[in-house]
Formats: sequence, structure tokens, C-alpha cells
Amino acid sequence: MSKSHGEPVEPGQEPPSPDRSASASPLTLTEEKTMQGTGRLLDRKSEMVLDLEEKVQRSKRDRRNSLHRTMLLESQMKTVRGELVDTLDQLQELRNVLRRSQQNAEERKVAMEKLAAGLR
Repeated sequence: MSKSHGEPVEPGQEPPSPDRSASASPLTLTEEKTMQGTGRLLDRKSEMVLDLEEKVQRSKRDRRNSLHRTMLLESQMKTVRGELVDTLDQLQELRNVLRRSQQNAEERKVAMEKLAAGLR
């Protein structure tokens, strides 16, 4: 048998705590307020943890959405770049056609002037 604060303890029975009397007395008003305050603090912290977990999930979801939008925009940019290259090629070809037409027009003009000079 062990002794705690000079009181005998029965086997299978816990020794009384040093701040409690041997009889099971109800909590004091201060102890109740402390426990309530601790409970409220625990509830607030639990809510904070839940809020933070929700923010983390929202952040992950936003990051995935941003990544998807970025990939979509990159794909669209490649498409537009390809279209611009094609358009540039077409413009260069049209410029070449215009140059040839202008050269042909100049040659015809010179030929017409020669004919006109020969007819006089």
C-alpha cells in the first residue's frame, strides 16, 4: 500500500490529487470558468484550423485553375502564332505578285511608248 498525503490508498483506487480533497467535490467557480474559457479557446482554434484548411483547398483549386488557364492561353498563343506566320507568308506572296504586276505594267508601258513613237 502506498500513501499519498498521509492517506491510505485502496488497491485499484487512484490517489487523490494534491489540489483536490479526498471527497469528490464539484468544481469551484474558478475551475468552471477556466474550463469554459479553455473550451471556447479550443473551439476558436478548431474553427481557425478549419478555416485555414478551407483556404488551403481553395488555394490549391485556384492554382489548378490558373495552370489550366495558362495552358489554354499558351495553346491559343501557338495557334495565333501559326496563323500569323501563315498570314505573313500570304502577304509576302501577295507583295511578290504585286511587284511582278507592276513590272509587267512598266514593261507594257515602255512597249506602248515604243509603238506610239514608231507610229509617228
